[in-house]
Amino acid sequence: MKQKPPFTLVYEDDFITVVDKAPGIGVGADRWDDTRERLDRILAAYYAEKAADPTIPPPRLFTVHRIDRETSGLVVFARDGETHKRLSAAFETRQVTKQYLAVVHGRPSWTETSCELSLVPNGDKRHRTIIDQYRGKKSQTRFRLLLSAGNYSLVEALPATGRTHQIRVHLASLGHPVVNDPLYGSLKPVFLSSFKRGWQGDPLEEKPLLARLGLHAAQLILPPYRSDQANSLLLEAPPPRDLAALIRQMEKNGDRKSVE
Repeated sequence: MKQKPPFTLVYEDDFITVVDKAPGIGVGADRWDDTRERLDRILAAYYAEKAADPTIPPPRLFTVHRIDRETSGLVVFARDGETHKRLSAAFETRQVTKQYLAVVHGRPSWTETSCELSLVPNGDKRHRTIIDQYRGKKSQTRFRLLLSAGNYSLVEALPATGRTHQIRVHLASLGHPVVNDPLYGSLKPVFLSSFKRGWQGDPLEEKPLLARLGLHAAQLILPPYRSDQANSLLLEAPPPRDLAALIRQMEKNGDRKSVE
């Protein structure tokens, strides 16, 4: 049986390819281990296999931006150098709107807040991003509380900048680290029994609802990237099955309705 690829094709045209990446795979080369599986190579192989005419080379893909290996969601690749240049500049100059969903520990006291702590990537021996107001790069993430259940909450994150691990570090700094984050929180799976009142299952047989990082890149709005394009492009990726199941249970058992 052929193994399912770690991505779902969301959108493609002659200029870009957009995929919904599964968690657990890097977008490009791993700076510490170049042998690790990576999305750009898998996607290139996908196009090579898909080609109707083997004499015609598959499109060359240029990585426009990255999301963390453990994070699921939208990733954009350009299919020519000029589009890559335009979209890379759009990300750099904050012309791209990015929306993430994060399941975090705790119940924030705020409904909306913003974090602007400056960050230094690879700032310690564990290769973590650290907060440093003097040496760090300016960073900004806006957060909105969507719902809470037990000692967990679902938060919308809107990063204005794109620093490495930015959302994870900012949420941890606010006292609400993303669940199952071994770098900035704790690696502890989320079980239904931990927030459903009156749960009566067998604790020895219960399986976790979520056993990986609770962060998903759910939406992107790209500015025009073609000369004949007038409008922005809205791209969306629903939460993967495990995260969606957790969110549904939080909605059923929470004491706060999700904000649309």
